[in-house]
Amino acid sequence: MSDIPSLAPRPAPRAKGRNIMAVASGKGGVGKTWFSITLAHALARAGRKVLLFDGDLGLANVDIQLGQMPKSDLGSVVAGRMTLNQACVPFTEGGFDILAGRSGSGTLANIPLSRLQMLGDDLVVLSNSYDKVIVDLGAGVEKTTRNFANQAGTILVVTTDEPTSLTDAYAFIKVTQLERPGTDMRIVVNMANSTREGERIYNTLLKACEGFLKISPALAGVIRRDLKVREAIRNQTPILIRSPNSEAAADVEAIVERLLRS
Repeated sequence: MSDIPSLAPRPAPRAKGRNIMAVASGKGGVGKTWFSITLAHALARAGRKVLLFDGDLGLANVDIQLGQMPKSDLGSVVAGRMTLNQACVPFTEGGFDILAGRSGSGTLANIPLSRLQMLGDDLVVLSNSYDKVIVDLGAGVEKTTRNFANQAGTILVVTTDEPTSLTDAYAFIKVTQLERPGTDMRIVVNMANSTREGERIYNTLLKACEGFLKISPALAGVIRRDLKVREAIRNQTPILIRSPNSEAAADVEAIVERLLRS
């Protein structure tokens, strides 16, 4: 895990949203978008005013998992037709707002860095209208992912027990730590066979972070493997609506309880 190319440390951005939580992963396929949706839903059920922002530019799929076809999205904002605030639409069934991306749009994935930074700054301003803003980041450490991550007060890094997932999660943590030392990063272990197994997976990643980076990211929580998750995704319905009593739903709600206490 120590073979990640080093980056020169950069100063922290001037502004960041204390109430913005970015959901990251080193690689795709770890359930990051599902977790982002369920996290936003659970926060709304806890009485918070929540925005779910699809920051996975070019491969956006929050709206697809929710079975939505929003009339406005981030593409409308980048094109200058509306502001971020105007592009937000309510997801009534979940009690939270969404700002959809534009799936498959290469123009969004390759927008200039200056425009990307403006979007990040606008997101911080928009966050003042919400109790919590959840940003579903793209996988990896590309510039778009890092820019939105830099606006967040807290970053939740999702991993599984797969070696590539752990290695790539470590890569994301390392890059973020170099760019923004002291960032509040916490680990979410998804699709664990048991809570104990999830804690073992977390400890593997923790040892790498402590040994090479000299940091100790906390465990935000473990989400157990649950067939109800696949059913919910296949039916484009949030698990807290389709299977609110499932193990995975309970695990995310437990993560929300801990986040709100911290």
